[in-house]
Amino acid sequence: MAASMGRWLLFFLALLRSLGEASRGLGSGASRDDDLLLPYPHGRARSARDCARARAGHREHESWPPSLAAPGGPAVRTFVSHFAGRPVAGHLTRVAAPLRTFSVLEPGGPGGCASKRRATVEETAGAADCRAAQNGGFFRMETGECLGNVVSDGRRVSSSGGLQNAQFGIRRDGTLVTGYLSEEEVLDTENPFVQLLSGVVWLIRNGSIYINESQAFECDKTQETGSFSKFVNVISARTAVGHDRQGQLVLFHVDGQTEQRGINLWEMAEFLLKQGVVNAINLDGGGSATFVLNGTLASYPSDHCQDNMWRCPRHVSTVVCLHEPRCRPADCSGHGVCVQGTCQCTGHFWQGAACSELDCGPSNCSQHGLCTETGCRCEAGWTGSNCSEACTNGSFGEDCARKCQCQNGAACDPVHGTCTCPPGFFGDTCARECPLGWHGPGCHRPCECEHQCPCDPRTGNCSLVQVPALSSILSRVKQCLPSAEATLRAGEFSFFTRTTWLGVTLALGFLLLVSTVANILLLGSRAQRNRHLHGDYVYHPLQEMNGELLAAEKEQPGDVSTTFKD
Repeated sequence: MAASMGRWLLFFLALLRSLGEASRGLGSGASRDDDLLLPYPHGRARSARDCARARAGHREHESWPPSLAAPGGPAVRTFVSHFAGRPVAGHLTRVAAPLRTFSVLEPGGPGGCASKRRATVEETAGAADCRAAQNGGFFRMETGECLGNVVSDGRRVSSSGGLQNAQFGIRRDGTLVTGYLSEEEVLDTENPFVQLLSGVVWLIRNGSIYINESQAFECDKTQETGSFSKFVNVISARTAVGHDRQGQLVLFHVDGQTEQRGINLWEMAEFLLKQGVVNAINLDGGGSATFVLNGTLASYPSDHCQDNMWRCPRHVSTVVCLHEPRCRPADCSGHGVCVQGTCQCTGHFWQGAACSELDCGPSNCSQHGLCTETGCRCEAGWTGSNCSEACTNGSFGEDCARKCQCQNGAACDPVHGTCTCPPGFFGDTCARECPLGWHGPGCHRPCECEHQCPCDPRTGNCSLVQVPALSSILSRVKQCLPSAEATLRAGEFSFFTRTTWLGVTLALGFLLLVSTVANILLLGSRAQRNRHLHGDYVYHPLQEMNGELLAAEKEQPGDVSTTFKD
């Protein structure tokens, strides 16, 4: 009976202990058991967690639009606050336009992660000319290896392989991202990360404390300072990074010493909420918690500082850095130069903070063209610096660079160059006159004159008095078709123009004249030949003398003479 009651008592005490740890919040103190968050202990045994890796798909994270505030230097506030009666000193720093002001730095400068280098925050921040800086993500104490995802000024220098711990980053368009990311999302190329680092514990998600969810989801193997529960609840020096509702980036730092002074993660999350922070992650703290202002150590050293409490070396890995607004090659988009931290755009048409916006004028090429680096490229049918002028008659095409081929006053389409013929003409270039019997636009209307007579090809008027000279000549020389031929369709002669008819009529008249002259000459020739007989005989008329008819002439040899007697 006593043994049974003892077991129940032990169970009850264990349950109370678990509930006390789970309910620890604002004002809770440090744990006093043996599993303290000591700075980087060696050989401590911890229960393993299932640290799953996500290679693809979308993980839970929050994206915040870029800040619209004008870029400026970091605003640093030093504070002393009380948590459960404990005075706590620290720094809260805000900066607008973090895309151009915030950097994740490798330890000791570029190449530090690859070489597993460790350096103090002062060394790294001084070389990068940081206005304000503090320790960044977690690292292996034994090797100095950078842990988690690290993207430094557009270069990916460390990978988590999809390990799920809290992350904070900035994409190329200035979007702030907080939460968990798959390997696929980290490697996105459409809107890649230009700054990214990993922490442990997503403190605040969209304005609410997210610590319990983080403990259930994240991998505790990233931090090497004890169990996950003690890591969350023990008081110590702390650092964090996040942003407020205006899109301003926020750095948080608290001085402390493990189990002696500082705050736990619950207290830090409550404090950040009161400062208007909507998303934040916890960064490496404890013995690494360091804040440097203008190249000088500004924080009270935490842990392991036996030789010099104010200048003891605290080697860390990555560093988060805030500097005066500066240009990067990606900021000016290759269309400008960086002058005193600001992009000065080259050319007349590149504009915007990153020289990435083309603007050819307020009217944007008048909606009739495309804005390019060299100005407006006008659509067919338009010209001018802003593509506001339509092509004049006689030109067409892009920028009105092509010449129309239309004739006889035809209108030219400014886009395609096609000709619209005036009445009396037809053809691709309107160079051909209407055939006889047709008139009007495109010569599609038949004449309605009597006896199939032609009409004015432009107006259809049957009176040819006012028609040009060519039509006047035709009216005098050609004959209207007889009524017997009226059944013939005018279209059968459509291939004869007025000029052709004139030539044919003149030719026929000339042939008729030649035929008449020839006939007259032929008849005259026949009359002359009829005066001669065939053979050698000649007729001599008889004369009457003394009652007899005598030959008027002496008979000639070979002649025949006849004498008649009563």
